[in-house]
Amino acid sequence: MTDTDTDTDTDTDTDTEITAELVRGLLQEQHPDLAGLAIREVAGGWGNQMWRLGDELAVRMQRMDPTPDLQLKERRWLPVLAPRLPLPVPTPVRFGEPSERFPKHWTVMTWVPGEPLDHGSISRGAHAADVLADFLRALHVEAPAEAPVATDRGAHPRNCTDGFEAFFQAVVPDDIAAGVRAVWDDAVAAHAWEGPPLWVHGDLHPANVVVSDGTLSGVVDFGDMFAGDPAWDLAAAWVLLPAGMASRFFDVYAHADEAAIRRARGLAAMKSLFLMLMGQNGDRGLPGGKPKWGPAGRAALDRVLKGV
Repeated sequence: MTDTDTDTDTDTDTDTEITAELVRGLLQEQHPDLAGLAIREVAGGWGNQMWRLGDELAVRMQRMDPTPDLQLKERRWLPVLAPRLPLPVPTPVRFGEPSERFPKHWTVMTWVPGEPLDHGSISRGAHAADVLADFLRALHVEAPAEAPVATDRGAHPRNCTDGFEAFFQAVVPDDIAAGVRAVWDDAVAAHAWEGPPLWVHGDLHPANVVVSDGTLSGVVDFGDMFAGDPAWDLAAAWVLLPAGMASRFFDVYAHADEAAIRRARGLAAMKSLFLMLMGQNGDRGLPGGKPKWGPAGRAALDRVLKGV
């Protein structure tokens, strides 16, 4: 889900084939001192495609995203946020501008080592819960007035019922439908966030965190970051962490009241259903589908139903 403004790019731009030769040519044109580094494709990615550049950098190429807004947002704000975050995050180091060779934006960023969680696992659950809580405590501070606001996420669950219903009708298993509905209804009934808008990652799911040595070791893809309700990130207690770790996470995070936890649990249910739908699309061979996300989403949904 992205913004739909298309004043910068045309639909035909998505037909540009992104290859190692293209990446190297762009570097030679705009950042020739980096053009000699090894270039390796990174599997995955939809809105953007990633290429490793040497050992410490990566090139993020705008692909299916209809506008450069998400990349430009990362360029503007990640250098501000990264220094105070306790986990590695990708930080822009060079900017690539649209050209005749490639009519979209691209950015050279620091590489965050580790394996994406949708291809790995967490075996040190308590450690990962502590790490995630510490990371979100550091991230969730009051955002400045000029911080981005959410476009397709960030709202109270009561304003997300259409999305929830679509996912629910598409993939919820019959045997747990009543339980999932009850969790969502409880989130809808919870009080709204009443504090100042806080910095929120906005899209914490298994493909946007990396793991090493059985625990969380980095967070990536901040294109959806916004200032607002931290419950959108607190849902990660169920979406990312192993079973039984949500309670420990919230104890360490220490800043979530009952209403925030209720909103977060409902949002976790919605996110889990979305992962299951993406998995279903992958099984059907549909564009953007992710077969591995189906089992991850179902496991997350089971954790949601068990509560905190």
